[in-house]
Amino acid sequence: MIKSSLILNILVLIPVCSGLLIDAEWARHSYGIFSPARGILLSIYLSILIASIILYFKMDVKFIASLLFIQIVYKLTTPFTVGTIINPVVISNLFIAVFHSLTLYTIWKDGKL
Repeated sequence: MIKSSLILNILVLIPVCSGLLIDAEWARHSYGIFSPARGILLSIYLSILIASIILYFKMDVKFIASLLFIQIVYKLTTPFTVGTIINPVVISNLFIAVFHSLTLYTIWKDGKL
């Protein structure tokens, strides 16, 4: 499950970051026009992507659990901060939060923390 969560981060964030960087039409539709706030979000996404790649090759369960926990919290709060649940980013965030929650549960159940 641990590697699966990291791979999920990588597979989702490469196209998302690329779309935000090149200002793809779907990115404008999902994230809005380029703004400082969208640039900050891209920075956060790049940080999660880089951390996921590093942790995939240099496994440290405590660091991975921390990364996943922060992601779960921010992803579960997006319906409230965005003000809707029907936004495609909000929907994908909720599915990813569930997946990462299962990974965290597995880490805890196996006594790896």
